[in-house]
Amino acid sequence: MSTRQIILTIYNQKQIRSDWQFDLEGEGLESLCRAIEVELHKYGISFSLMRNEAYTININSYADLLNVARITSPTDGFYNKCVGHIIGKSQNLDLYEDIKRAVNRVAFAPETVQPDDEHRKVCHNCGCGC
Repeated sequence: MSTRQIILTIYNQKQIRSDWQFDLEGEGLESLCRAIEVELHKYGISFSLMRNEAYTININSYADLLNVARITSPTDGFYNKCVGHIIGKSQNLDLYEDIKRAVNRVAFAPETVQPDDEHRKVCHNCGCGC
């Protein structure tokens, strides 16, 4: 039996606003990813965190933060989908919660992720194609 794989990729960020910033370099994200990895391992799903320094997204709003976090699940046919595409509107504007929701949706209900052409109306103009 082959193990399903889910990869969370974090793009570089350029913080535009001095009055509002979010740290994706600290222990908070690492701790979240360790917890997700442990949880998914119980179901035979491997999870890993990667950084992609080739792309930088300007962070001027919460929607931009959703574009920084990308999920890939080759088995499910998802490649580099931004968290915003997977979950739609954020419920609580909590990036860690939204990342976990997106990973769980891909892991346990990938059929609920809308196809690319269905989600264009909420595109965050990140260049992901959604």
